[in-house]
Amino acid sequence: MTDQTDLTSIAVHGGTRLPAVDIDSYNSEIKDAEGFVGDRASKGAFRDLIEQWRKPLRKAGQDPLGDEPSDALGKKQLDALLAMGDTDAAGVLQSAMEGFAQELAGVIRRFLALKAWRDTKRIAIGGGLMASRVGALAIGRTAVILKADEVAVDLASIHNDPDEAGLIGAVQLAPRWIFEGHDAILAADIGGTNIRAGVVSLNLKKASDLSKASVWKSELWRHGTEKRVSRQSAVDRLVEMLRGLIKRAEKEELHLAPFIGIGCPGTITTDGTIERGAQNLPGNWEGKSFNLPGTLREAIPAIGEHETAITLHNDAVVQGLSEVPYMGEVDCWGVLTIGTGLGNAHFCNRTER
Repeated sequence: MTDQTDLTSIAVHGGTRLPAVDIDSYNSEIKDAEGFVGDRASKGAFRDLIEQWRKPLRKAGQDPLGDEPSDALGKKQLDALLAMGDTDAAGVLQSAMEGFAQELAGVIRRFLALKAWRDTKRIAIGGGLMASRVGALAIGRTAVILKADEVAVDLASIHNDPDEAGLIGAVQLAPRWIFEGHDAILAADIGGTNIRAGVVSLNLKKASDLSKASVWKSELWRHGTEKRVSRQSAVDRLVEMLRGLIKRAEKEELHLAPFIGIGCPGTITTDGTIERGAQNLPGNWEGKSFNLPGTLREAIPAIGEHETAITLHNDAVVQGLSEVPYMGEVDCWGVLTIGTGLGNAHFCNRTER
């Protein structure tokens, strides 16, 4: 480990000015008397709503979702219950979706009241819940609620699979010149339950605006299912995944740019440390005593013939950046990512790009 800052970063860690957009805000924490407002529209909040509707049925011996705990129901299970389960099971899910949509609509109103969000024309919704039909329908219901209340903002699910968007967005962290002569970059998405690393193909010949960027190969580690995972073991596993991907790219003669883009929860300082908001990660990632970019650069000092450059930013920012190619017709837009918490970021397109 090292407390050395990353001297070869080609962009400011947690920076507000990126090649395509300016970032007005991210990781905003809105609180009221009941706590953090965003917690009402998290993945856990949706599971809690399912449980609330199951409890009275369970007491009557008629729980249509069976014996499995609400927090253990996977996205595919929920979609199957909604589409093919009995009417009572579908009714439980629809009730939870309605409650969640009402909460999310309220959360969005609170964000739109923030100074940095007042010019928002569109909000992209991401996070793991969006990879399900249940999640998509909940977002559709939220959009209807807002339109009925004459809230002038469009809601849209992110274009890429949420699991891949957190990698694809990393291409927007790097200046375009670093792509010259290269086919792809390395990216990592560090979350409260999973760590994912991947190779993102640029596909610039197909689309110069990076709209065809895609995940070529990726690896996933579900650290949330394991006990007593330390920060050291998590970083070691990430290094192992990145090194393995470098070898696979070399074997396939895929030319990697000497760049790694990383998304991570929390507020990121310019020296690459995490100021706050990383409490769901294994171990203590916050404070000046730990510098993730510097640690990774020590482990992977070069990619090909060039020194490794690393840029760290908030994970909601990176997932939102995957939407840059699709936001050309709006000036300012936001992203909300529904996961362990509610990630958020707000962007304005740069006219000079």
